[in-house]
Amino acid sequence: MAFATFSEHLKNIRLCLDNMAADRAQIMQHLRAAGIPLVSRAVMDYLVAHSDPVSVISEIKRSGMNGLAISVDSLINNPGRVIAPIATPEPEQISMRNNMPDWKREDFPMDAIDAMIDIKVHYDITGNSITEGKMGDINDAFNDRLERLRKLIIANSNIPRRPMDIARLQAEKSRFQGRENIAVAIGLVNEPRHTKNGHLMFNIEDTSGEISCLLMNRKGDDRIIEHAQIVEAGLMPDDVIGVSGTFSQNGDMFYVDDLHFPMQSSHDKKFAEQGVSVAFLSDIHVGSKTFLEAQWHKMVQWFNTNPLARTIKYLILSGDCVDGVGIYPGQDKELSIKDLYGQYTRFAELLELLPDWVECIMLPGNHDAVRPAEPQPTLEPDIQQDFNTTTFVGNPCDFSLDGVRLLSYHGKSIDDFVAGLRTVTYRDPVEAMRQMLRRRHLAPQWGGKTPLSPEPEDGLVIREVPDIFVTGHVHGHACIDFRGTTLVCSSTWQDQTSYQRMLGFQPKPCMLTVVNLGTHKSISIPFA
Repeated sequence: MAFATFSEHLKNIRLCLDNMAADRAQIMQHLRAAGIPLVSRAVMDYLVAHSDPVSVISEIKRSGMNGLAISVDSLINNPGRVIAPIATPEPEQISMRNNMPDWKREDFPMDAIDAMIDIKVHYDITGNSITEGKMGDINDAFNDRLERLRKLIIANSNIPRRPMDIARLQAEKSRFQGRENIAVAIGLVNEPRHTKNGHLMFNIEDTSGEISCLLMNRKGDDRIIEHAQIVEAGLMPDDVIGVSGTFSQNGDMFYVDDLHFPMQSSHDKKFAEQGVSVAFLSDIHVGSKTFLEAQWHKMVQWFNTNPLARTIKYLILSGDCVDGVGIYPGQDKELSIKDLYGQYTRFAELLELLPDWVECIMLPGNHDAVRPAEPQPTLEPDIQQDFNTTTFVGNPCDFSLDGVRLLSYHGKSIDDFVAGLRTVTYRDPVEAMRQMLRRRHLAPQWGGKTPLSPEPEDGLVIREVPDIFVTGHVHGHACIDFRGTTLVCSSTWQDQTSYQRMLGFQPKPCMLTVVNLGTHKSISIPFA
């Protein structure tokens, strides 16, 4: 992740205050103990966001600076403890660690060399993008989203009655006053915000009209856990949800008794007849000085010698396989390969080191040589020609491997979920994935951090619940089950960047996630 300016970085810190480790009261205690009773709000925000504010406070004390004279610029230039120094990685032979995780042969039963390739693509924007970016295209995209998700809400949610158009509800709102007369509407969320008392206010809009809604932050015996969780997290702009409730006495406000989302309560996984495995990586960032090439060669050695590696038929590469060129100001100073095509050529050479039985499936991310607007088409043929045994798809891509349904998405919209929902953090990106499945949409917010292409059919709607859902982008790592879907946050192959170090964010690099398609057993292999 890279932000163009310091002001944008500071804005991101303020949006992510709830995510970071330090507590304001504890920081104030450390400041007073260091003889620094007052600092500016911007400096306090920076300390809250930092992973080790105590070391920063110690540096301030040693410098002898007056508290109110301290600026965030001075702290960034002297950030305290260095979490992971940036150095150019040198390729070298690294011996395997002795604590590789245990696995059972019955969980990973079949060698990939004996299996046929079975890839079926269900959705990919490549060759199917027809938008001209006009207002009519935007209207078509939102109408398609609303209609698709409306059907899913009706099918999967326990709504108390058939939903009505908002214009009709407003015309007949006197009928829906009092708890015995419940009204239901489905629409797009506008202007979600919290009141000073902690209630959640938002507007709901469909093609006929708009109403103002209030979800109360109830206490004590009136508290409903599901509602409290939504109030705590908030809603995303342009979410499609259903609301049931009643109008106020003057009809100006719709009091929400319940919210209805498109997600079904559970999902039954499909199991492949062939017991081969799929592995997941993302954000390799070849071409960057912080690409961990030594660890890549360590993984290649494992692929060519380990019995578990012989079960891996497919390798999913979820975007940002190269660092790109011109992605953010000053990037050229952090590049070891300054030519974009040279970066892809080098990555193709690195993939060639993998065994012949591994079929790679590669999609783009926000650092790749494709349009930034999602859904993104696949890489151009001039780039693809350097690669062997690689299937190129767009971002996102809905496809099946041996009958098991996968949804692979680079994950740029996680930035919007972190900014928009109080419960989503970069330290726990899987929560963003849960929220995507709950909404059955990968990137609901228009005009946020994620550029969107207004296609006549919204390609970011999750049409079918996947058996495996994989993202990358945030350089974290996780593999968990959520309501019958395996969620994989693919690990990066890039060391901590200068921007991440400034923000106090520590990535989780060089973890290869392996999931068996026949048993759905998973294992994560560390190479760092």
